[in-house]
Amino acid sequence: MTSGAGPIRVLIVDDQQMVRQGFTVLLNTQPDIEVVGQAVDGVDAIARTAELAPDVVLMDIRMPEMGGIEATRRITAGHEAVRVLVLTTFDLDEHVYDALRAGASGFLLKDASADQLAEAVRVVAAGDALLAPGITRRLINEFSRLDASHRAPLKHRVGGLTERETEVLALIAQGFSNAEIAERLVVAEQTVKTHVGRILVKLGLRDRTQAAIFAYESGVVRPGAR
Repeated sequence: MTSGAGPIRVLIVDDQQMVRQGFTVLLNTQPDIEVVGQAVDGVDAIARTAELAPDVVLMDIRMPEMGGIEATRRITAGHEAVRVLVLTTFDLDEHVYDALRAGASGFLLKDASADQLAEAVRVVAAGDALLAPGITRRLINEFSRLDASHRAPLKHRVGGLTERETEVLALIAQGFSNAEIAERLVVAEQTVKTHVGRILVKLGLRDRTQAAIFAYESGVVRPGAR
């Protein structure tokens, strides 16, 4: 997560030069975002992440040598502060699910506007979850296919949460922001932030995206919940 002391440092990973250059031009017009480097595939992305220490990695999924999902898994495992925003032209269930399970903090389609791209970078840099419109429904459908045996090993970890923390976790999974959760529970937004922080620590999770995944996989939230 960026400290706020300077611009958000971004690494762009894509095997197509025109895509990399296009995203670089778009993002460098933003006063609070700086593209610090580019990478041509997953292997290059891992090396460049270690070298440049970006705040956010814009990651393509389909690339030669090593694809974006495996690169995301290795980057998030080795660099806790780095957030990965996955960009793809393929709006497919397995890509969404696998990328987020690998540690990505957000998912955006490549046809997003320049403003949407810049805002997505800001959202994941701040530690929040980002799913493109339409992605959430597909993700929930994927979770709905998980059977009880898959959920069982995760249920005991929920026992360490307080009743209120479990309630907040469920609302995170349903896509509510801290402000919306605060309004729903009639508490201060700072109180919600404290709960979210404790949830992540207790469950050993990176961010809100991983918390949402855990909530569905453990059965705290069932598909279709409101």
